Amino acid sequence: MMNKLEFTVETSLRLDKLISDNTELSRSAAARLIEDGAVLIDGKTAAKKDIPRIGSAVEIMLPEPRACDILPENISLEIVYEDDDLLVVNKPKGMVVHPAAGHYSGTLVNALMFHCGERLSGINGEIRPGIVHRIDKDTSGLLMVAKNDFAHLKLSEQIKEHSFTRRYSTVVCGCIRENGTVNAPIGRHKTDRKRMCVTLENSREAVTHYTVVRNFAAYTQLDVSLETGRTHQIRVHMAYIGHPVAGDEVYGNGKPKSLCGQCLHARKIGFVHPRTGEYMEFESELPEYFTGFLKSIDR
Repeated sequence: MMNKLEFTVETSLRLDKLISDNTELSRSAAARLIEDGAVLIDGKTAAKKDIPRIGSAVEIMLPEPRACDILPENISLEIVYEDDDLLVVNKPKGMVVHPAAGHYSGTLVNALMFHCGERLSGINGEIRPGIVHRIDKDTSGLLMVAKNDFAHLKLSEQIKEHSFTRRYSTVVCGCIRENGTVNAPIGRHKTDRKRMCVTLENSREAVTHYTVVRNFAAYTQLDVSLETGRTHQIRVHMAYIGHPVAGDEVYGNGKPKSLCGQCLHARKIGFVHPRTGEYMEFESELPEYFTGFLKSIDR
């Protein structure tokens, strides 16, 4: 049976961007579905040039998942929780979440395909089966994986409605004395497409809350919670306020000798189980690289 996504238009935008903003689909995936006649506006097949009116109903027919060319690999996974609908994985620092240019093996998806076989959702396509949300290669910690499209859609709704709990531990450069919030939109950098930045152009709302845990001579340990889940959000927002994440070679000032990659750990996630309706919360201890860095700066 073909799955369907539905939403009501609240902002007048290009259809592919509108779909991307209201679902977990990328703009390129949305464009392909429009071209395939799989998108309806108020019950009528949409065209790429359409800009739906506010209040219009958009329906997206998702095709059956295609066979995936990405190979399963017997890579060890730290599975925190698993049932027939989802699993929670504690991703190590340095592991890429899904295949992309330069990373076609050794990814979390390769490991998941070996562990789960064909029991992964297909909404995000053949390159990202099961992936509901992501964390960066050099960010460690918890993320959830959907085993079927029902679970994927329900979990994605929670992310969209900001009811999904995400808390991170990080160490940033400089001294922050008070708790705070960064409310600044994030979009793709104009000249460097691999970077994100705070901008008003082609951006999306981004809100980050941070709490001071401990001050060091040149660093501050923070507990960070996200209202939104933009690409590189914590790293971009911390750099924006002048306190880049320690070890961040993209948005920061290089890396300390005692740290390889950024000091950022997805410590806690919480969500309502898509089938049982029960709220579930999981927490991961700080990994060795993180505690080792804390010891190196506590002198």
